[in-house]
Amino acid sequence: MTSATKKPGAVILLYVLHAFLSLGAVAGGLALLADPSGEMLGMPASVLERSPFDNFVIPGLLLLAFFGLLPLMVLFGLLKQPQWRWGYRLTPFRSLHASWSFSLYIGFGLIIWILVQTYMMDAVSVIHVLYTSLGLLIQIVTLLPAVQRYFMLDGCAERS
Repeated sequence: MTSATKKPGAVILLYVLHAFLSLGAVAGGLALLADPSGEMLGMPASVLERSPFDNFVIPGLLLLAFFGLLPLMVLFGLLKQPQWRWGYRLTPFRSLHASWSFSLYIGFGLIIWILVQTYMMDAVSVIHVLYTSLGLLIQIVTLLPAVQRYFMLDGCAERS
């Protein structure tokens, strides 16, 4: 990306989506760790009957790490576009900054997380629809041509 490139509104929206996901997941993950019974969040232990977990400690840690801290790292990458040489080992998209790929991965991961959650709970709630929609929206915005152009690398051969 060149410094003269104007930041499209869709890029700013992508920042907001990742920040929203991260803040919600950090709060939810910490609440589950603080009260592994789930009562603090109004989740009875009975929702874990179809899961391999006895309490919400492991789900809380996963939520905190994968949808709280990881999206924060992706947001940092989207904002600052640091030289993440390691990141290009994890993406087939060599002409775009690695954080762009990670944004897609977060969207996919969120959708999978919610699908597994609804299976284990044997129920669907409004929050599931909201976060599935958020995962889809992250993917859609990430794939917009203006967003892809913004994260296009100037010297992509140097990073491969």
